[in-house]
Amino acid sequence: MTHPAHTADSRPVYLAQPTASSAASAGHDVRRLAALIPPLGLLSIAAYLEERGLETRVFDFNAFPDDLGAFRQAVAQERPTFLGITCVTATFNAGLRIARAAREILPQIRVVLGGPHASSLREKVLAEYEDIDFCVVGEGEETFCRLVSGGLNAPESLAGIVFRDENGAPRFTGYPVETLELDDLPYPAYERLRGFPEKYRLPIFSYPRPPGMSIVSSRGCPYACSYCDRSVFRRSFRYNSAAYLYNHMRFLKEKYDIRHLIFYDDQFTFNRERVAELCHRLIEEPLGLTFNCAVRAEHVDAELLALMKRAGCWMISLGIETGDPDLLARHRSNADLDMLARCIRHIKRAGIRVKGLLMMGLPGESAASIRRSMKYVRSLPIDEFNLAKFTPFHGLPLYEKLNELGRFDEDWDRMDCMNFQFIPKGLTRESLDKSFLEFYKAHFTRPAVWWNYVTMVWKSPDSWRRFFLNLGDFLRFALKGELTQSHGQPSESATPDSRPEKGQTGGCRA
Repeated sequence: MTHPAHTADSRPVYLAQPTASSAASAGHDVRRLAALIPPLGLLSIAAYLEERGLETRVFDFNAFPDDLGAFRQAVAQERPTFLGITCVTATFNAGLRIARAAREILPQIRVVLGGPHASSLREKVLAEYEDIDFCVVGEGEETFCRLVSGGLNAPESLAGIVFRDENGAPRFTGYPVETLELDDLPYPAYERLRGFPEKYRLPIFSYPRPPGMSIVSSRGCPYACSYCDRSVFRRSFRYNSAAYLYNHMRFLKEKYDIRHLIFYDDQFTFNRERVAELCHRLIEEPLGLTFNCAVRAEHVDAELLALMKRAGCWMISLGIETGDPDLLARHRSNADLDMLARCIRHIKRAGIRVKGLLMMGLPGESAASIRRSMKYVRSLPIDEFNLAKFTPFHGLPLYEKLNELGRFDEDWDRMDCMNFQFIPKGLTRESLDKSFLEFYKAHFTRPAVWWNYVTMVWKSPDSWRRFFLNLGDFLRFALKGELTQSHGQPSESATPDSRPEKGQTGGCRA
């Protein structure tokens, strides 16, 4: 469906995702080598604007860290009225550099910040950073479209934004009353990405064949775990229908020959009927696609897992968080490690790979709880393993109590789940870093794990190709925990996984 243009301004709207590392270190940054995910949130906004007659440009500095010169040149030539930047906490300062680069050439450009950082800090962003003109709070498509289509004339009438009033004071206009119907949204504007899909890479050892792509088929989460920032969607939870998903998958296969998809949903199987309907469709009308997803143990069963396997499910990620039952109970509902273990074994019996997602350094963590987690993980038949360093973002439920629970160094550049910025009482950063490496080594030196990776030679040959091409960088991280050749110094910005329109999780995952 084509919508009429809402503005007479024919200049394109610029959209940017900040870089995940400096241009100098990007080629050896383990985060980029392990995974390079498209900015789906920006692409969704771009598609929404273009459906309404507005032209867009998307600059993904995460994929092209040395593109600032080309960006400056484009600003000088096209003189855009608006620049939208999406940020998580760790990419905020890098986003400021993009904004300032644009303002040096075009002082009157309007800079709009979106994403979890803007949604959680709101008025504070405009109060402290004059280079930002507006914040979009919550999901961005409709709010941003209204702003660039004439909202400058009366910003106080637009729900979902932070602006400066006539006295220069930041004001939040409140949350929109209505939410978007996800099935009404156009597919993300993939064509706006330079080098798509070849430039982008799914997490290593997480797919059988390239090229791959990620999809978000829901927004929000019905749960309220202490380590998740829900400032974008709060407690809402919506999802695409099975029919929309199937057609989206078919579009990606036919237009870009995508062979594997990762559903980056917090709760892919929460609506069992939706997933079953999608799987039946994929079995009856195959697309030649495999897929991964993330689940909670409460929302899968043996029958559904068998159906998902037949439909092409290759790997399932499961949030374990910690193997200490008391610590887990402090941070999430229905904390049942026995149920998690049974679920993992059900997934394995279905013939699907399992990825365990954990974090170290949660409030209440101790040397004893770390040992329990290591023992618990060793007891599980997991294939993949992601251990993140707990990072307390501003929108977390426990944020206000952090100083009572430990020591917090709120250095935004380092809040990427790859640095211990929060130190629980009774522990030190040195002891946590040592335990972190020991945890990884304990897992990856298990014979069963080694054999699993040997089988990836024929199950995921492209992953082994990528691993050997960057062997030195991966070994440096495995042995020393260093992310780049700069010996662990903070990069310009980083998250191992850039997800569209999502909140931040205290253990950012790929």
